[in-house]
Amino acid sequence: MAKTWSSEIQKVIFTHVLLIGLPAVFYGYLLLSGWALVGPRAVVLTLFLFNAVMIIIESSNAVFRRFATHRHRFNDPSEQTRNQVKAWMGVRGAEYPSPLDPVPRCSFLVAAYLPNEQSIIVETLHHLLTHIERPAGGLEIILAYNTPVDLPIEAELHQLARQHDELIILRVEGSRSKAENMNAALDIATGEITCVLDSDHHPSADCFRRSWHWIAQGYDVIQGRNVIRNYDENFLAQNVAIEFEQLYGISHAAKSFLTDSSIFGGSNGYWRTSVLKQIRFNPNRLTEDIDASLRTLLNGYKILHDRSIVTSELAPASLKTFWFQRKRWAHGWLEVSLLYQRRLWRSPHFNNWQRFYWTYLLYYCKFFALVSVQLLPVLLAFLLVPGAVSGQMRGYFLIAGGLSLFSGIYQILATAKIASRHYPLAYYIKHVLFLPFYVTLKNSITIVAIYDYLNGENTWVVTPRDTRSQKQYRLKQG
Repeated sequence: MAKTWSSEIQKVIFTHVLLIGLPAVFYGYLLLSGWALVGPRAVVLTLFLFNAVMIIIESSNAVFRRFATHRHRFNDPSEQTRNQVKAWMGVRGAEYPSPLDPVPRCSFLVAAYLPNEQSIIVETLHHLLTHIERPAGGLEIILAYNTPVDLPIEAELHQLARQHDELIILRVEGSRSKAENMNAALDIATGEITCVLDSDHHPSADCFRRSWHWIAQGYDVIQGRNVIRNYDENFLAQNVAIEFEQLYGISHAAKSFLTDSSIFGGSNGYWRTSVLKQIRFNPNRLTEDIDASLRTLLNGYKILHDRSIVTSELAPASLKTFWFQRKRWAHGWLEVSLLYQRRLWRSPHFNNWQRFYWTYLLYYCKFFALVSVQLLPVLLAFLLVPGAVSGQMRGYFLIAGGLSLFSGIYQILATAKIASRHYPLAYYIKHVLFLPFYVTLKNSITIVAIYDYLNGENTWVVTPRDTRSQKQYRLKQG
């Protein structure tokens, strides 16, 4: 890990000298030649302005809840107006009745790489066995795992399966990925609804009942909200917790509201089993979940995000773990974006609005890191050439900068309103203060991921599970 980490630092230095240092020298030369750099500044500021507007739109939209309820009428005039506004914004959840049919047979597919996750898998299985509401049609839990060596934990897992008929232990020989584990589990799954889970996820008791609300209305995949369980472990976990509340409570929810489509996030996703058996997972992708999402949408199936279906997971315990996890995500997103974007533009299953939004999600959000970083060499150039002509950009800079600042604070306020739990006020304050550094860190990870992609590097590091931190957390929670 130390050698790998040192190579990452070298990549950061190289890419940032390339993207910041060399442009700063070039921009400085242009300033000395009498150029005011109006064009580069206008492009960067426009992207910041566009990003701020999108954040405000998504945050405003996501303050409304969306989940299926019994059809009812609103007699209060003010309530009627409010729901007309919600309908105009695409929030029509209250118009969907609860399904009359009982929840059918359901399957949990839990993927695990046991040498890494043997300290947490039994706790996850106990949660699924004891805390989940049993569907009327029955429940099965399939643990699909791979391991290069025999482990003592396997005997405990088989003993647990003998005690619970609904638990199936499946060792996938020859597997080297989560995708292969899931595909093997799909071959034996018998539920009409299938929930895919990572080994550290603890879903809410009513997860299948809530997802059935939407599947009964014709949706094929329901993605729930993922929140951080060990949020009080350290400063990094606190920031990841707030970030996840923004991501799953604001961004994904708003995209679902606005486009009537969403993504499967890899875990806490509830599939119509017949669709998942058709789509399956590609073991050659770094982010098999996003790849499956795009193939699902391109085949005409519907994905929806419902943030009332909550699962808790574990945040990375260290900066190294965080770095390699997010680099794999960024690399995988880029890979899928380049693979499917043109097919998305041509697909008859997307309208023009959806095409625009998915282009924004796939291309813009990934390449924004490359463009936004150009603000730094522009500023450095003006520092290197004092007294250079600045041009008429002060007003535009104030508008773009002010709106960007406002959008970040506004999103935090919206997040606090719809958060899955009440976090201490200090968490939000620290997150706001740390946000510029946090965004810079994530942009650096994205830039290195793009560098790796261009160099043909596609290896990834398994996210380690810190046994000590899990024990400490369980003691804190009693």
